[in-house]
Amino acid sequence: MLAFAKRNFRWLAGGFLLTAFSSFGQTYFVSASVAEWQEAFALSQGQFGRLYMLATLASACCLPFVGRLVDVMPTHRLVALVVISLAGAAVLAGFANSVVMLSVGIFLLRLLGQGMMTHIALTATGRWFSASRGRAVSLVVLGHQAGEATLPLSFASLSLAFGYRAGWLAAAGILSLVALPLATWAYRKPRAPGDEHADDPQPRFVGRNWTRAEVLGDPIFWVLLIGVLAPPFIGTTIFYHQDYLATLNGWAPQLFPSALIPMAITTVCMALVTGGVIDRIGAVRVLPLYLLPLACACFAMALSGPAWSLFVVMVLLGISYGVSSTLLGALWPEIYGVLNLGAIRSVIVSAMVLATAAGPGITGTLIDWGVDLPRQMNWLGGYCLVAVGAMSLASRHLRKREGEKA
Repeated sequence: MLAFAKRNFRWLAGGFLLTAFSSFGQTYFVSASVAEWQEAFALSQGQFGRLYMLATLASACCLPFVGRLVDVMPTHRLVALVVISLAGAAVLAGFANSVVMLSVGIFLLRLLGQGMMTHIALTATGRWFSASRGRAVSLVVLGHQAGEATLPLSFASLSLAFGYRAGWLAAAGILSLVALPLATWAYRKPRAPGDEHADDPQPRFVGRNWTRAEVLGDPIFWVLLIGVLAPPFIGTTIFYHQDYLATLNGWAPQLFPSALIPMAITTVCMALVTGGVIDRIGAVRVLPLYLLPLACACFAMALSGPAWSLFVVMVLLGISYGVSSTLLGALWPEIYGVLNLGAIRSVIVSAMVLATAAGPGITGTLIDWGVDLPRQMNWLGGYCLVAVGAMSLASRHLRKREGEKA
């Protein structure tokens, strides 16, 4: 793995940077300012949850159109545009003086951070690597864990000392001074899969390259979404309600940022293991497994009380996220090819962003109606178990279809 990383450092580092700094648009980062925004604009849990949901829904609706730019625009230029715009969105959200301005800021954070930064990184990696795609994706997605382990805790410390606006200003500065020059340099030179540096010149994908319209007409695609949407919905729900859960269980304010560290470590370990497994047996065979730890995390959260229980939940989330982050980066090019990967992944990312929008909106409204989050987590755990069955059937069907093509 080390030799592979050295040979492909430029492209892997670029993807790592994008996934790491996508944190500024992820719920686990944005939610750190929810209490301040609610106080500033007199919003309840449900009201802010619906605002957040609508802003995220709007970003999801834009992603299928904006995401296609990955297929038609030089990657380094698109990276520069997205990073500069994300820095502006951070300033806008941090210094918003009205609900409308805050809504626009959150919309841009979600579209550019959670959506486009991750979309560019995984689309480019899936396109530029073939036989070693699993290892490449497993290294690129480690940026998510690096961001989770460092940025929320740093933001919380900065906010306690100087106020939350200073934290958002620092985010804009990091994007402009660090992410912009480094990521643009990394992506300026595309990588050709199967070149002299590849460990194995034989690609795993042997079928045709699907168009986006063909993918949308494939019934198995919609079955896969049953499982694909579970991690973003559930993870966003937990991270978004961190203040609510801390109050409900009597946890210290710094407990959630601290619990992200073991989750990040677990995710890193599982991502690296999963990358090697996928390169050996393929992403389709791994598909049925990744939701079982997520189901356990839901049931553990439903029973949570003492502080240590949160760390159990985070380790279980880390297992599921480590497998799913690598799996879902390698799955789509393996099934549908790489020619139209940007357009195809833009639909998938849009659906995942929709799931992250629905999580805070639905669960926040249910909390306002008197249905506490622990009870809701039991329901979500049951959904994960149903999705495990659906993924098993999908995996069997895809293996049969791949055999027919070969």
